[in-house]
Amino acid sequence: MAVADETEVYVYEQVVILISCVLSFFGSILIICTYVVWTDLRTKPRKLLTYLSVADLLSAISYSYGVWRVFESNSWDCVLQGAISTFANTSSFFWTVAIAIYLYIFIVSSNQRLADSLVLWFHIISWGIPLGITVAAVCLQKIGYDASEVSVGWCWVSIQAPDHVLWMLLTGKIWEFLAYLTLPILYILIKKHIHRAHAALSEYRPILASSAVSQSRSSMADRKMTLIPVIFIALRIWSTLRFLLMLLDSPARQSPLLVTLHGIGNTFQGAANCIMFVLFTKPVRTRLAAAVCCCCCRHTAHRDSDASIQDPASSNGPLRREDVSHRVWGED
Repeated sequence: MAVADETEVYVYEQVVILISCVLSFFGSILIICTYVVWTDLRTKPRKLLTYLSVADLLSAISYSYGVWRVFESNSWDCVLQGAISTFANTSSFFWTVAIAIYLYIFIVSSNQRLADSLVLWFHIISWGIPLGITVAAVCLQKIGYDASEVSVGWCWVSIQAPDHVLWMLLTGKIWEFLAYLTLPILYILIKKHIHRAHAALSEYRPILASSAVSQSRSSMADRKMTLIPVIFIALRIWSTLRFLLMLLDSPARQSPLLVTLHGIGNTFQGAANCIMFVLFTKPVRTRLAAAVCCCCCRHTAHRDSDASIQDPASSNGPLRREDVSHRVWGED
């Protein structure tokens, strides 16, 4: 059944968002593969990042199908796609916050045992709650065609459900709002703790302040602690804005620019994580470059290339500002 005020999805919007989905797909695959292949880079935060990438991978696949199809009514594949994207998207919110909580306890509280003990609960919450909400929404027939009111071609909560706003909150928006509040607070506290610890150590070990390597490493840690919540909000804010405009019944929610930004924001998370934690992480980037060079050399030379890159040993001492990138994300 057609909806009178449905938002039109233009072909160029489909192309742009499908490209975003493809980038997110390969970005998530790359994060998962680098974790599996290089065992010495398997820090606990990277393990949590891998779980997040699984959720982002499912999101990219389901969203790409929805954008390609641009549903115009309820159908079995509309409900299936809506259910998968609802589960994956909500799970992505939970895993993003879980990583921040883990880093806070690990770095600020300096309690790795407690942080590690929470991983099981992260699994139960980050997979269990989204699954329970999605199953309930499907069983109550709340998932379906939403006329692209708060989507871009894909299906989510049926716009014809009388309580669709409530279910939009339960299946994503309320968790998105909580992430907006939680992530900046946790990462600001982490950054402040790192700066205080660095200042205290520098008072007794001035060499830390003058070391170019230490400055580079701590600078990268600072940037990532800043970029994680900033990128999350920058990507997700367009979806939130369209949701609020829908509540106000504003025609601005159908703006092609806003629709395109919404589509990119919902589908680019896997690619953004790949850029930060693979391409901007020196050991991973170096190994990827070496692997590509090795593959190229095999076409021109008949010899094996078994060269490996050794990482510097992790410090067993207190967690300093310049140690964060290496001990948390496995950076040099």
